[in-house]
Amino acid sequence: MRFLFVHGTGVRRERHDRLFGLVRERLTARFPDAAVESCYWGDRFGATLGAGGRSVPGLWRPGPDAEPDPVDAETAEWALLLADPLCELCVLAEAGWEGPDGGNAEDDGFAMPGVRSAGARVLGLLAALPPAPPRAGDELGALLHGTGLAEGFAAALESTARSAEAARAGERAAGEPQARELATALARAVTAAALARAGAEADCTGAERDRLVELLTTRLGGDARVPGARAAAVLGRLALRVTTQPLLNAWRGSLTVGATPALGDILRYQARGHDLRRFLHARIAADPGPTVLIGHSLGGIALVDLLALASARGEAVPGAELLVTVGSQAPFLYELGALTALEPGAKLPYGFPRWLNVYDRQDVLSYLAGPVFPGDPRVTDHEVGSRQPFPACHSAYWKQDSLYERIEQAVAEAEIG
Repeated sequence: MRFLFVHGTGVRRERHDRLFGLVRERLTARFPDAAVESCYWGDRFGATLGAGGRSVPGLWRPGPDAEPDPVDAETAEWALLLADPLCELCVLAEAGWEGPDGGNAEDDGFAMPGVRSAGARVLGLLAALPPAPPRAGDELGALLHGTGLAEGFAAALESTARSAEAARAGERAAGEPQARELATALARAVTAAALARAGAEADCTGAERDRLVELLTTRLGGDARVPGARAAAVLGRLALRVTTQPLLNAWRGSLTVGATPALGDILRYQARGHDLRRFLHARIAADPGPTVLIGHSLGGIALVDLLALASARGEAVPGAELLVTVGSQAPFLYELGALTALEPGAKLPYGFPRWLNVYDRQDVLSYLAGPVFPGDPRVTDHEVGSRQPFPACHSAYWKQDSLYERIEQAVAEAEIG
């Protein structure tokens, strides 16, 4: 009996040797008379950037003292606002404004009893805004409808107007300068909430977004041409620290190059998988004795494709008695209609071997095979739990005793020996 290990995506020689050393040690301990071999394909069939990454915009690494791009900073701010439309208002509600003597601007000893504060006036204007501006004859309404934000505008308006953050910020805006900044923050909050509700359905450019803020700010008595100093300064610094956008923009080149083996191997296989399948077939057929095929991740996809295509042609792969896929996406690709060998809904062909599919529910790259091939006695799913989050769990299978115990059971059930 022979075991043939087929590694997954992104694996190159050094990583393969460590992984296979572990697999061979564990399998040999349970099957001392079996041959344990590997089918390394990473260097020959894996992806590389043929033009050196020239297709990647910004393939550079900024120096440690490089100033952040203003566009990146603005994008990062809006990323925060989309995650929490009230975050600027929260800054104003908690921090307020400093008065000319260093105290808080809301502490006005000369305020007249019964006189409505500047902040309250802005909140009143917000509450009076129409929840459904007309499509025609009103620039705000036309812009909302043209960007796909009209449907969620009323809810965005209400959630902002009724928020505790808006109420508290309004209380603290004692004078006109603070009221103008409050108007800008409220307009940005409403716009962000509408964008968040629309999600991917929004058709809104940065210029259209900025114009929405300007129109809303004007209706609230502010001036959108001058961004809110207090909230914008705090939010801008925070955004550059906690959002991924500036990092992605600045490091896109190095991130893309680093991700090329993992993502590129999958894409290359989808386009030119026949080369890898032909290579695997030759390695399997080189020893016609009973073989247990173990495929990790993309290796499992390639083995499923190979075995299904061969079986459909009536040319079963010699010696392939048992397939073990570990952390594999083959069942998901089958559901998508992206599996080379099988159309969605098609059954596994006659001659396809027994299939043990091992998954970890924490591994987002592992899927169930049994439910998509219902009633097929050849297909069995087995769950292992490494207690590791993703992506560590995607490679943690090979140290789990339960994996090898289940393989040993499957070999016995298939009467391979």
